[in-house]
Amino acid sequence: MSTETIILVGVSIYLVAMLVIGVAVARRAGSQEDFIVAGRRLPIWILSATIIATWFGGGTMLGGAGAGYEGGFLAAIADPFGGSLVLILVGFFFVRTFRRMKLLTVVEFFEDRFGRIAGIVASVGLILSNIGWTGAMLVAFGHVFQTLTGIPMEVGILGGAVIVIGYTTVGGMWAVALTDFVQVVILAIGLFMLLTVVLIDVGGWSAIAPQLPEHSFRMIPLEHTTERWLNYLRLWFIFGLADLSAQTLMQRVFAARNEQVAQNSFYLAGAGYLLLGLIPVTLGIIASVTMPGLADPETVIPRMAVEHLHPVAIAIFVGAMLAAIMSSADSALLATASIISVNIAPLFKADIRPDKKLLITRIAIPACGIIAVYVALKVQVVLELMFDANSFMMASVTIPFIAGVWWKKANRTGALTAMAVGFIAWVLIEWIYPNLAGDVLGLLFAAAAIAIVTPLTQSFDPPRPLIDGDGKPIDLRDRLGILPLFSRAKPGRISSDEADEPKSLG
Repeated sequence: MSTETIILVGVSIYLVAMLVIGVAVARRAGSQEDFIVAGRRLPIWILSATIIATWFGGGTMLGGAGAGYEGGFLAAIADPFGGSLVLILVGFFFVRTFRRMKLLTVVEFFEDRFGRIAGIVASVGLILSNIGWTGAMLVAFGHVFQTLTGIPMEVGILGGAVIVIGYTTVGGMWAVALTDFVQVVILAIGLFMLLTVVLIDVGGWSAIAPQLPEHSFRMIPLEHTTERWLNYLRLWFIFGLADLSAQTLMQRVFAARNEQVAQNSFYLAGAGYLLLGLIPVTLGIIASVTMPGLADPETVIPRMAVEHLHPVAIAIFVGAMLAAIMSSADSALLATASIISVNIAPLFKADIRPDKKLLITRIAIPACGIIAVYVALKVQVVLELMFDANSFMMASVTIPFIAGVWWKKANRTGALTAMAVGFIAWVLIEWIYPNLAGDVLGLLFAAAAIAIVTPLTQSFDPPRPLIDGDGKPIDLRDRLGILPLFSRAKPGRISSDEADEPKSLG
């Protein structure tokens, strides 16, 4: 058989397997809670894998390699370095608080803490971000198919969308989490296999290192100008801060078996994500020497696979690339559909039966998928699309989110002012000074606004407490992520409502 035929057969088997897993776990998704947060029963081995898989998408695989090819580590600050940072920050500062809330979406937090308008703003930002993220993943899917099989990108985008929409609609979080676990295993095998073969073929690292560009592993800017440093900070913040409130992450916090599992899954995922994410960047750096002059650097990974791997190994590696892409796309679709059913639908009808909410969630998945396909067909640059999707969140939502969790005085007026000021600053700066990092400056303006307005409005707008899904104030003690990593937590170190839950990491 030809290489293209072997790849297509291998990919077909892989895609069918994902659909089978989705159908097999569909019976577990019988309620809204089961469908959206897997009944809050995910153990550490599944939760860690699904966090890595959710974060490790086409941007990391293709965009990260392209960034490494063009500019080394400095060009890859956003992903994987910023992407790994946000997982550690969520694990340390936010996991225990949100696990105690037992919500279905992070938008519920904004609604309870700052009111309905804040919830709507957060909903819009999260939905746009997730649809943009899904579109970026579908672009990556199309890139892979076009590069390795000659199939037009548009066909790959449509084919990938059908599979992801199918198993996500059927199985919800259970399907997403279990397919993510399989996908992480395939991803790790594929990446380490390609890196090993490439290093053998080029004569080892000692042979390639002397030929690398001078600043391949530099981590700070070469030029010390305001514009350069603002854009450098943006690379850290666009994933490292903008995604703190991501529904795709918080959904996994809500799905954890307990606080200890949730906390440690994020730590393990942060380390695993950085380890796996550095492989495409390193391969991109190597390719800058061995494959100079590529017109599209984001195709460097599939090109290296074709050049260095046996056809059967290529089929395995294509499965790894598709695993990375699909595992992010399914999470973004489920997150968007969850917000639509839990937070948007009640705006039009207050009392919706639980079974109807579940139906709305399932219908919203293909609806959002169709929109993401349209976005993917219109904007076919992976990393740039992901950046644009996060700018609104960073400028408008990040500061109110952090303040709402950690500042007792944070109130509705301060949060809404910060959202408005951050958004306006971002839009104006992008329009007047397009070379500056408008979203970073929007973040700073939002921080200044909430710091000024909040103390001035306490008398007529008192802050609301942090509450759980039943409307009860949560325990605010011991909220930092300092539970033991490899042993059981002592009594009292996790919230009282989890006293009867298993304390082991499993």
